[in-house]
Amino acid sequence: MNYLARNLMLFVLMSFAGLLYAETSTSAVDLTTSTVPVTAGVVVADMTPAVVAEAPAATAPVVATRTVEKGDTAWMMISTILVILMVIPGLALFYGGMVRAKNMLSVLMQVFVIFALMAILWAVYGYSVAFTEGNEFFGGLSKMFLLGITPESLVATFSKGIYLPEYIYVAFQLTFAAITPALIIGAFAERVKFSAVLLFMVIWFTFAYLPMAHMVWYWDGPDAYTDAAAASVAASHAGFLFQKGALDFAGGTVVHINAGIAGLIGCLVVGKRIGFRKESLAPHSVTMTMIGAALLWVGWFGFNVGSNLEANGLATLVFVNTLLATAAATLAWVGAEWVMRGKPSMLGGASGAIAGLVAITPACGWAGPMGAIMLGLVAGAVCFWSVTYLKVLLDYDDSLDAFGVHGVGGIIGALGTAVVANPALGGTGVWDYVSNSVGEYNFIAQLTSQAWGVGIAIIWSGAVAFAAFKIVDMLVGLRVSEEIEREGLDVSEHGETAYHL
Repeated sequence: MNYLARNLMLFVLMSFAGLLYAETSTSAVDLTTSTVPVTAGVVVADMTPAVVAEAPAATAPVVATRTVEKGDTAWMMISTILVILMVIPGLALFYGGMVRAKNMLSVLMQVFVIFALMAILWAVYGYSVAFTEGNEFFGGLSKMFLLGITPESLVATFSKGIYLPEYIYVAFQLTFAAITPALIIGAFAERVKFSAVLLFMVIWFTFAYLPMAHMVWYWDGPDAYTDAAAASVAASHAGFLFQKGALDFAGGTVVHINAGIAGLIGCLVVGKRIGFRKESLAPHSVTMTMIGAALLWVGWFGFNVGSNLEANGLATLVFVNTLLATAAATLAWVGAEWVMRGKPSMLGGASGAIAGLVAITPACGWAGPMGAIMLGLVAGAVCFWSVTYLKVLLDYDDSLDAFGVHGVGGIIGALGTAVVANPALGGTGVWDYVSNSVGEYNFIAQLTSQAWGVGIAIIWSGAVAFAAFKIVDMLVGLRVSEEIEREGLDVSEHGETAYHL
């Protein structure tokens, strides 16, 4: 079965590459002979002013002067390291502390290896599919195996004329692509085969994460928006949800709703743990969970502030918003737990912090500080309700509350972005790159755009996750045997134990 799983991974990868190549081969961009729209976070490789001057009339113009600031580059390298810290060891310890001791090592192993697997897939085809021009839902394969990227290759930021070395953007977005699948395992921890986890992640990453990243974040960059006509051309090149006007600064839809919905589908398909609501399934080390939560909080500054792509004034607003929303959500969760259960818990405080980080993620570049606090308070209270009452009401076993925190918190944050971005409520509004000023804000229109993002994330991720789980179940089986589950996955799946007592 393990042989079959390995071959299926190769088959999925090569089949997907072949399909995309067939679709995009006639329109793939040759960067040595033509001009492509400058894309924030997408390739502008080895382009000289002479090439820019030869741009076709139908293509949005590219600014010839491109500035690369050493401070921006240094900050992006630091941000990338901070996001790695979020995953290994942050997420690994946060999740690991919440399972029973006999499954601690299995969770650490899953997070660690998922990170490594996604990093390689990102370099092979993920970056290209997410961040090169294709259609509204998928990019192309012009950057497969990071083809054509050099130390001189540049990507646009969110300021006209300001660029970054492309390699650091590849690395930064790699960390997003790695943490998102790792979040999913919290929903079905303690009962799924290691081989099944990895096979599922290959399929879900390919058909859920990559298209969502392309739909939300792919656009032609600020330099393409020189006038109304150019803006219209640029808009036609963007991802589906970008065209709908959905705002997602750092991953509310792409990361959190995407992963949370996949986790919910997973815990429903896999089924409940043995002894659920009959035996004690309490966390074996809240201390480890608190350490993990603290590392996540620190690392999240790289996640959110790094998504600004520049070390400037807006980055400082994102920093403050991330800090305040997290603090507010921690207090809201602890306060709600204190009122409803009589005692505030450390696990509740850690969970509240993560809920606040999740909710502010899509809104952090558009909220004002007071809006960030409001969003954090709402997220902390609602996510507490979702993991204590909604889960009981619907009777599903989301082991580590991946859906209750990331799914629910992501939805709150995505919809709440329309509220807190409103300049009338202290938000920044939405920048109009044609007029180079804040545009007129339409709350109903923006809320509709946010609803598009939430709806597509739920439907797309849910459908892909369900199909992927069924495929994996048929090929290698999803769940360990009852005997192995009772013994614990550490020894049975990895031949090791986290602790020697």
